[in-house]
Amino acid sequence: MPAAGPPVTCFSSTAKGGPNVHLVDITMFYAAQGGGVSTYLAAKANWLAQRSRIDHTIVAPAREGEEDPPNPHLVQVPSLAIPGSPSYRMPRSPGAAAAVLRRLQPDLIEVGDPYQSAWAALRIKRESGIPVVAFYHSDLPQLVGQRLGASAQALATRYLQQLYRQVDLVLAPSDVMARRLRAMGLRRVRRQPLGVDTAVFSPRRRDPLLRARLGLAPDTRLLVYAGRFTREKKLPLLIAAVERLGRPYHLLLVGGGEPLRPSPHSTCLPFQHGPARLARILASCDLLVHAGDSETFGLVVLEAMACGLPVLGVAAGGVSELVDSATGLLVPPNDATALADGAATLFGRELQMLGTNARRKMLEQYDWDIIVPQLIARYAGLLASPQRAELEAGAAYATE
Repeated sequence: MPAAGPPVTCFSSTAKGGPNVHLVDITMFYAAQGGGVSTYLAAKANWLAQRSRIDHTIVAPAREGEEDPPNPHLVQVPSLAIPGSPSYRMPRSPGAAAAVLRRLQPDLIEVGDPYQSAWAALRIKRESGIPVVAFYHSDLPQLVGQRLGASAQALATRYLQQLYRQVDLVLAPSDVMARRLRAMGLRRVRRQPLGVDTAVFSPRRRDPLLRARLGLAPDTRLLVYAGRFTREKKLPLLIAAVERLGRPYHLLLVGGGEPLRPSPHSTCLPFQHGPARLARILASCDLLVHAGDSETFGLVVLEAMACGLPVLGVAAGGVSELVDSATGLLVPPNDATALADGAATLFGRELQMLGTNARRKMLEQYDWDIIVPQLIARYAGLLASPQRAELEAGAAYATE
């Protein structure tokens, strides 16, 4: 673990003259093993680097040996391990994270977790008056309540109220999360969906040999889940549903985390490094299945739909806002029989048409070329006039 803050190098997205507006993202949820926050930050960084005059830096806990080759967007903070959570680390203290932010001299900070990173950003806000945006990537009270009960959930809610009342804007990726935040008494809340790279996640990635590589028959009806293997994803329900269906259905689980019960009707693949590798797998399956009912959004749903896959989800959480009758099917949560019946129903429909509709929806509503300019507009609304003009000019440059 480094003894002091690392050298701060700000990645500039363009060599054009003039001081650029500097956006800084800080979060503990940035890891080599993927995850929705990491995907979002990497996509935002790449988009800004290629298409705008806006400087952008990601600040995250130091993870020795993880960045190979070094990520030009990343500045690391001295960190501590989190017991029971090998994927993530936390800043050593709010002060250590604030010291890095102070040296970066951002014009706006977006916080991707409600812990040390958020308090560090608020410290800089008090010192310099710059705006702080919080992105509500994870539904903390619900997760706490599922694990520790109602009293702990109430404490987590009060904690978020105290924290988020001090930021300038809270972004929620779905309407259901925005309503939940407003129910806490928070007023500066806006829905801001995430996006997908429709050039990487595309039906063109389909690998006709995937079933053979997995040792499956050519007529296998291949269902896929991709993401973390954690309790809230309800993966045992997916496994039970496919067992209920039997042949020719088979479930492909891509990711890692908690061990899963082995089944002759499912196959596990490890986390796929690089979006193109995941896209190749998704595009080669028939149907994405997602049983989680507490998703704030569901980024993998966008990725699958961009690959031309219909989606079978549950009528709860953020996923329910992404899937409609033209692109898939929603069934009641926590019901393996409903999931099995839903999969059979979809295979009785025209899957190719559903997949075409899903792809079109991503191109028209969720491509990063649509989403990032929305984000920039929200940032610009919080900045002083000269900075706002510079930010808007940077966004305009992106479309030239």
